[in-house]
Amino acid sequence: MFNRNRCLRRVAAIASISSLVTGCGVLSSDSQDDEGPIVVGTTSSPSTLDPAASWDSSWELFRNIYQTLLSYPVGATTPQPDAAKSCAFSDSSNQVFRCELREGLTFSDGSTLDAGAVKYSIDRIRKINVNGGPAGLLGSLDRVQAPSEREVVFYLNKPDATFPFVLATPAMSIVDPDAYPAGALREDDGVVGSGPYTLRSYKEGAAAELARNDRYKGFAERRNSAVTIRYFQDSGTMVKALRDDRIDLTYRGLAAGDIIGLQGKTSKEEELQLIDGTGTDINYLVFNPKDPWAGRKEVRQAIAQVVDRAAIAHKVYKDTVDPLYSMVPKGLTGHTTGFFDDYGEPSAAKARRILTDAGITERVPLTLWYTTDRYGSETALEFKELERQLEASKLFDITLKSRPWKTYVEGYQKGEYPVFGRGWFPDFPDADNFIAPFVGKQNALGTPYEATEITAELLPSSRRESDRGNVVRQFEEAQQILVDDARLLPLWQGRQYVAASRDISGAERALDPSTIMMVWELSRKTSW
Repeated sequence: MFNRNRCLRRVAAIASISSLVTGCGVLSSDSQDDEGPIVVGTTSSPSTLDPAASWDSSWELFRNIYQTLLSYPVGATTPQPDAAKSCAFSDSSNQVFRCELREGLTFSDGSTLDAGAVKYSIDRIRKINVNGGPAGLLGSLDRVQAPSEREVVFYLNKPDATFPFVLATPAMSIVDPDAYPAGALREDDGVVGSGPYTLRSYKEGAAAELARNDRYKGFAERRNSAVTIRYFQDSGTMVKALRDDRIDLTYRGLAAGDIIGLQGKTSKEEELQLIDGTGTDINYLVFNPKDPWAGRKEVRQAIAQVVDRAAIAHKVYKDTVDPLYSMVPKGLTGHTTGFFDDYGEPSAAKARRILTDAGITERVPLTLWYTTDRYGSETALEFKELERQLEASKLFDITLKSRPWKTYVEGYQKGEYPVFGRGWFPDFPDADNFIAPFVGKQNALGTPYEATEITAELLPSSRRESDRGNVVRQFEEAQQILVDDARLLPLWQGRQYVAASRDISGAERALDPSTIMMVWELSRKTSW
């Protein structure tokens, strides 16, 4: 094992991503040390290995083992070519998007990756059409053509300036037509991709072992030869593994208490670093319109009036997250504070008036569901706090239930939950991606949400505009519709924390604009 003690002062480096990028030398080594794989810990394990089934954080693995036409090199905030040599709209209406592939692309098994494979991969997503799956991202796509071996043309059914962002999501990963059936999901744990790494071995819920893919052709400059991703059930176990030198870095799922501990005195004598950056991930509640109680707008509005986001952020998350009053997070063009503007401070009295005006005088019985192994160790505490707040109003009788993520997904896709918690890590850094995925007949929630003004007017209008600074009005109006319906209740906006041993370099570069980790940026320092 790499000796972390050589030439080290026992001190924790705690810095923001911005300061690291602008010149802090703590993580500024380009050296490579291949003495064993870099081991990354996370509490967010994949729900599937097949891109056609995933619109969730399975993408964190996909980004590193599959390839997309476009992606995000370090520092990029707009998609750049990866499997593609070049891509661009070829018309003035943003409806025909052409890509030319790099020469000599192959999959990890040596088979040819050509335009036909790209077309096959995209068509396959739509043909399989998994409920709550990535087909919902392709609503503007009419058809795909492959006029030559290296040319792919996407014809859209309406203008969509965000389509390049869609192609850059790991959902649009290119798969080998010979290894993935056209009309069904691949059921084994094998992967044939063309990304920077191959999946050498995989044990569901435990670990994924990645090795350098020598056939890869793309922009990624790999600073290591192998990475192992270990999946943990909770933050405490993961941080202990970091402190015990069993993993090199943690990502996704650090609990508030562990973050505070890493920031405080307990880490001053440890060889650890904590990197703190702005995040755009959000956490929210979803109301099932088919439930007899959650389907009533007045019940949803009363809950919106009672919920105390600041208390959740402070009591549960120790101020490592921020209260959120819109589905579009702070930092993105078009963000508003609609729920605060309409509801103000939490008030049981105002909530009671909403209910009594609707003829509801008895306590409303509701079951709130959450997942036990997806969004971090505080999720159970968060829902306990929601239960406390709602019952303290004397307006609700709350029952809490939970499931592991894999069965949790199946439950909400079948409409089993009256109210359930979800988190959202953006597909791409645009306000569109915090509205469009949640509305329409098929969406990322598996719960249809007919919002015609948004889907038929506001989003199409915004997608005609390539300059995203010119679409504030459309997004403000869309957010107000979401506030009025109260079908989705935003709770908090996260920050990005990465804890790592002092000999790991590159963590400040490793998050793309969708906060997905590009593990090829990680390396070991070999001199101090």
